Amino acid sequence: MKAIVVTDRTAGTAGMTLVERPEPQAAINDVVVQIHASGFTSGELTWPSTWTDRLDRDRTPSIPGQELAGVVTALGYGTTGLSVGQRVFGLSDSYRGGTLAEYVAVESRNLAPLPGDVDFTVGASVAMPGLTAWQGLFVHGRLREGQSVLVHGAAGAVGSMVAQLARLAGAYVIGTGRAADRQKALDFGAQEFIDLENDVLEDVGGVDLVFDVIGGGITKRSAGVIRPGGTLVTIAGPTEARPADGLAIDFVLVSDRAQLGEIVQRVRDGRLRTNIGNIATLGDSVAAFNPTTRIVGKTIIRVRP
Repeated sequence: MKAIVVTDRTAGTAGMTLVERPEPQAAINDVVVQIHASGFTSGELTWPSTWTDRLDRDRTPSIPGQELAGVVTALGYGTTGLSVGQRVFGLSDSYRGGTLAEYVAVESRNLAPLPGDVDFTVGASVAMPGLTAWQGLFVHGRLREGQSVLVHGAAGAVGSMVAQLARLAGAYVIGTGRAADRQKALDFGAQEFIDLENDVLEDVGGVDLVFDVIGGGITKRSAGVIRPGGTLVTIAGPTEARPADGLAIDFVLVSDRAQLGEIVQRVRDGRLRTNIGNIATLGDSVAAFNPTTRIVGKTIIRVRP
């Protein structure tokens, strides 16, 4: 099968190469999926799991990519809940990766059924941003109706999902980002927008929840705009910033079939829109991940026409 592999930690996305690799086999509780569309987060190339296995042994050349949508072609021993020929979407294990390829073996529990009226590109684009937003808002942030949410990077793949889900939950949403992203952030559900390059973040006043995707100084400043008892949720790594009388939580998403089902249902009924910035083929994926212009939104690789 055709697949993208990485071998050099220092090369970044420029070090990706299209090669032929053996098709994966289904282990216990696995399914093999013929991939129709996949996604990739450039941060994967900084994760230890891309380069080593759980025993810290080198596993290169490895196939990156965790996000996928496709069709089940084989079941491993003991696999339940899915069937051959079923359309699915979800995430692979970061230590196995492998979705920038024509086939991948995935634990069945990490996948959910993809309804026939949802395109594969949509399924691949919603899995990671959708789960990140859902878990940050509802599992870790415990968002309630009537609260206010400050969403950093509100025009991006994750931020736009956060803004929409927060609005659906009855929250008041304030988005942040670059000046050029203002309209896109508003289109995806933000009711106010703060230009982080020209506006003063602290002028926002007090909010109940901050969802941070940026890190660094923005995280530290964000802690100061949270009301007593509020929560700072971040996916940018551990932070020493703490809101007064509140919580600071950094988290890594986990795959969850029930949550994927909730998310895709909202996509089906039009309440939730995915944020796809570019679609490329597997053969063109290296160029797609090294764009000459800034792309806002998710880059999706269409593996099969």
